[in-house]
Amino acid sequence: MPDVIVIGAGLAGLRCGGILASQGLEVVVLEASDAVGGRQRTDIVDGFRLDRGFQVLNPAYPALRRSIDLDALALRGFPVGVRVRTAHGTAELRHPLRHPLSIIPTLRSGLVNGADAVALARWAAPALVRPLSRLAQDDVTVREGWDAAGLRGPLRTAVLEPFLAGVLAEDRGVTSNAFARLLVRYFALGRPGLPAQGIAAVPEQLAAQARRAGAELRLGSPVAHVRSRGEGVQVEVAGGDSLHAARVVVAVGPEAVNELTGLSTPATNGLQTWWFAAAEAPTSSALLTVDGRRRGPIVNTVVMTNTVPSYAPAGRHLIAATCLLPHGGDPSTESEVRRHLSGIWGTDVSAWELLRRDDIADALPTQPAPLEPARSPRFAARMYIAGDHRDTASIQGALASGERAARAVLVDAGVRE
Repeated sequence: MPDVIVIGAGLAGLRCGGILASQGLEVVVLEASDAVGGRQRTDIVDGFRLDRGFQVLNPAYPALRRSIDLDALALRGFPVGVRVRTAHGTAELRHPLRHPLSIIPTLRSGLVNGADAVALARWAAPALVRPLSRLAQDDVTVREGWDAAGLRGPLRTAVLEPFLAGVLAEDRGVTSNAFARLLVRYFALGRPGLPAQGIAAVPEQLAAQARRAGAELRLGSPVAHVRSRGEGVQVEVAGGDSLHAARVVVAVGPEAVNELTGLSTPATNGLQTWWFAAAEAPTSSALLTVDGRRRGPIVNTVVMTNTVPSYAPAGRHLIAATCLLPHGGDPSTESEVRRHLSGIWGTDVSAWELLRRDDIADALPTQPAPLEPARSPRFAARMYIAGDHRDTASIQGALASGERAARAVLVDAGVRE
C-alpha cells in the first residue's frame, strides 16, 4: 500500500508528489488523461505547437523558481509592454525603466496623461513593497481600486481594462484589487515568456523530477470515488481496481473537485483562444496587442512566432487571438473573430488558416474581493486538496498549493514537524 496517492498530474499534483517522494514516501500519481499537465498542455497540429489556450510563464513567480530549472526550458520572453490599437493607428507602451527611450513616444500616444500616470503609480506602488496579506486588508474590487486611485482616463479604459481582461478572464472589474496588484508586481519584476517546446515543458519537467524521486505516475487512470476506509483511504479507479493508501491528495481541476471531495465547485472564468496560421506576419512586433477601441470580442492577440519561432514550421507564422468565454452565454464566432482581427491588425486575414479553437470553460478560478487567504489543504481525515483554486489563480498559486499540501502530509505522517 503506498503512503500517498495523488489524484491529478497537473502542476499542483506533480509538485506535491515530487516533494513527497523526495522525502522517502511511496507515492502514486493518478492522471485521468493521456499526458501530464492539466491545463498546461501543448499539442502538435500540422507542425505548429498549440498550447491549450494562450499561456504565459512568468519567471518572477517564487514557486516557479523553487521548482523548475528555467534555463532548461529555453524560455523566450515577450517584450514587457503592450501594443494598443487606437482610432488613429497603433501605439506601443513599454516598461519605462527597462525601455527609457519609450517614455516620450508613450506620452505622445494620447493614452497616458500626467494625472493617469500618477494615479497608476499610486495604485500599483504598494504592491512592490507590501506582502499580499497587507494588500488584501480592506480589499475591494479592482474597479473600485482604480476609482479610489483616481485612474479614469484612457490609460485605464484603452489599456489596463482590455489587458487585464485577458489576464483575469473577466472584463467587469470584479476581481480582487489585491490580486490584480499582485499580478502587476510580477509583471513588473519578471519578463513573461514561453518555453521553446511549449508550456507543456513545465509539467513534463515536474513529472521527470517526481519519477527520479521515486514517484509512480499512472496515466489514463480516472478516479471515480475517494472514501475513508479504516486507517487509510480507498481510491476507486474507473474501470480498474481499487487502490488503498495511508493518505490521498486531490489535485484535480475545478470541474472535478465536488465529485471527489464533496466540497463546493470552485467558481471559474472561461477563455477562448483561436489559433491561426499565416504565410506572413501582420507585424514584426512581438508585443501583446489589445484593442483600445473595444470594437469586438478579442481581448488580446499576438504573433506567437515573433517571440517563439519554434511554435511554427519554418516560413510560417502562428497568431493567437483570445476572447472571454461567458458561462451560459454564446461564444464568439469565427466570423466575429476574423472581423475583429482584421480591424486590430489593419490587414486582410481571410487567407489565415484556422488551426484550432480552444474553449477553456474553467480557465481560471475567480478571485473576487475581498481576497481570501490561501486555504488549508486538509479537508477530511487523511485527505488533502491542492490546486490554484485553493491559492491564487495562477501558475504560482498551483505550485504553491502543491507545496503546502505536501508539507501538511509530511507533518501529519510524522516525517516533518
